[in-house]
Amino acid sequence: MNSLLLLLIQIINLYIYVLIIYIVFTWLVAFKIINTSNRFVYSIVEILYRLCSPPLQFIRRFIPNFGNIDISPIIFLLALWFLQNLLIEYWPR
Repeated sequence: MNSLLLLLIQIINLYIYVLIIYIVFTWLVAFKIINTSNRFVYSIVEILYRLCSPPLQFIRRFIPNFGNIDISPIIFLLALWFLQNLLIEYWPR
């Protein structure tokens, strides 16, 4: 059972890294540091968007609008960290 716990924790960690990379890429695109007309960059941004968009859209339905500030990735990161700690604490040993 411990190996299953470690697998779940690693999957959550991997998704946290993907989410952080998504956040950085969206900032780089917004500030026009990287150009999405490049096919390679566009494909990376598209993959990251498809991986991170569904949970972020779900969170955006429930939080108020703060203008141009999007706090849904922060809320999702906190939820992932909470889930990870919850799994570690209450996993049957």
